[in-house]
Amino acid sequence: MELSAIAARVTAMTNATVVPHRWLGLWALLAAMLMNLLDATVVTVAGPAIQRDLGGSETSLQWIAAAYTLALAVGLLTGGRLGDMLGRRRVLLVGEAGFLLASLACGLAWSPESLIVARVIQGLFASVMIPQIFGLIRDLFPPHEFGKAFGALGPVIGLATILGPVIAGVLVDADLLGTGWRMVFLINLPLGAFGLLVGARVLPAGRGDRSLRLDGVGALLAGLAMFLLIFPLVQGRELGWPGWLAGMAVAAVLALGTFLRRQRRMARAGRVPLVELSVLAKRSYAAGVGFVLVFFGAIVGFSLVIALLLQLGLGFGPLRASVTMAPWAVGAFLGSGFASAAMGRLGRRILHLGLALMVVGLVATHLTLGRVGVDLGGWDLVPALLVYGVGMGMIFVPLFDIIMAEVTDREIGSASGLLESFQQVGASLGVAVLGTLFFSTVGVLPSGEDYLTAARQVTLAALGLTVLAFALGFLLPRRARTAAPPAAPPAVPSAEQGPSERAADEAQAERPADEAVREPATV
Repeated sequence: MELSAIAARVTAMTNATVVPHRWLGLWALLAAMLMNLLDATVVTVAGPAIQRDLGGSETSLQWIAAAYTLALAVGLLTGGRLGDMLGRRRVLLVGEAGFLLASLACGLAWSPESLIVARVIQGLFASVMIPQIFGLIRDLFPPHEFGKAFGALGPVIGLATILGPVIAGVLVDADLLGTGWRMVFLINLPLGAFGLLVGARVLPAGRGDRSLRLDGVGALLAGLAMFLLIFPLVQGRELGWPGWLAGMAVAAVLALGTFLRRQRRMARAGRVPLVELSVLAKRSYAAGVGFVLVFFGAIVGFSLVIALLLQLGLGFGPLRASVTMAPWAVGAFLGSGFASAAMGRLGRRILHLGLALMVVGLVATHLTLGRVGVDLGGWDLVPALLVYGVGMGMIFVPLFDIIMAEVTDREIGSASGLLESFQQVGASLGVAVLGTLFFSTVGVLPSGEDYLTAARQVTLAALGLTVLAFALGFLLPRRARTAAPPAAPPAVPSAEQGPSERAADEAQAERPADEAVREPATV
C-alpha cells in the first residue's frame, strides 16, 4: 500500500477516536488538580487562625499540616493501581466526591482532632484522585494534541503555587458569611462540583482490568511504617520525649522491613508488587530518593515556619503574611520557566545552580531576620525570598526526569509512583522536624524576639538540608530521561492487526524524542 494511503487511514483512525468536548474535560481534570494544590498550601497561612478558633497546641498545628501529606503519601502507592483495575474515570469521580465530603468536614470541624481526621480523609481521597489525571489526559486527546494538553498543566501548577497562600489570606481576612478560616476548605465545593458534573458527562469511560490485584496488606504496612516514623517527631516535644517513642521508631523500621520482604516475595511469585524493588538497587535512583526527602522536607518545613513567624511572632494578619511570602512563589514560577528552557542544555547542573540560589536566599533570610529584628516589614524579606524561590523553581521541573534517567521502561510506573510518595513523606518530615525545632526553641511564653531566634535556627537547619541535597545531587544522572515514560506497555504489531492499526503503532513509536510529552511534577 502506498505511503499516502497509509497516512490517510492513520489520520482517519485518529480522528475517529477524538473525544468530543475534550477541552472541557481537561478543565474538569484541572479542577481536581487545583483542589489538591490549594489544600497542600493553604494551611500554611490559615494555621494560626485555625488555632485561635479551635484551640489546641502547637503540635496540633503541625498535624493539621502533616496529616494531609502523610495520608497522600500512603495512598499514592495504590491510587494508580485502582484506576487500572476499575477504570480511571470511575476512580477519579469517586476520589473527587470523597475529597469534597472531606473538605466539607474540614470546614465544619469543631476541634483540632476532628480537623486532623478530616485532613487524613482528604489526603486519602486525593491519592485516589490525582493519579488518574495524567492517564485521562492521554485518553482524552489524540497523540498530536498531547503537548498542548499537558502544556496547560504548567501554568495551573505555577498559578496555584503563587495564589494558594494568597487566596488563603484573602479568604481568612474577608470572613465571608462569618466563615473565617473555614472558607479555605469550603472553596473546594464549587470547584469539585464542576469537576464532578463535567467529568461524569465528558471524560471517557474505561472498564479497567479486573484481573489485576491490589496489595492491601502491603499498603497498610507502608502506611504503618510512615506513621510510626512521623508520630514521635511531631508528638515527642509535647509528651516530653518518653522512652516508648524510641520503641515506635524501632517498630517503624520493622514494619518497613516486613513491607520490603513482602514485595520481594510477591515479585518472586510472579505477582505484581506495589514497588519494583529493583529500582532501589540503582545508585542514582536511591540517591534521588534521598534528594527528594531532603529537598521537600527543607522547603515545606521552612515555609511553614516563616508563616508562623510572621503571624504568631510578629503579629501579621493572614493576608499581610501571604502577600509577604508571595515573592517566594513568584520566584518559583520564574525559576520553573527558566528550567523548562535550559534543562536540556544544562542537565544535572541546573539542580546545583538552583540549590546554590536557595543557599543564597537562606543566608540572606538569616541575616535579614538578625539585622531587622521585630521591626521586620513586608518588604524586608522580598529579595531573600525571591532568590530562594527562583532556585527552588529551577529544581521542580527537571528533578524527576533526572532521577528517572536510568530507570527501565518496565520499572517506570512503580518508580514514578514511589518518588511521588517519597515527596509527600519528605514534606511530612519537614513539618515534623523543622516545626518541632521551631516550637522547642520558642519556649512556653515566647516574645517576638524568641520567635525570631527560633526562625533563625530553622533557617540554619534548612540551610544544612539544602547543602546535603547539593551533595546528593552529584550522585544523580548527568542528563534527564530523553523521552517521556509510556502510558502503557508498548504495543506489539501482531497478525491480528490490520495495516492501519500497525501503521498507527509504528507512527506513535517513531515520534522523535523532542515531541515526547513531559508531565509536570506537582509541588
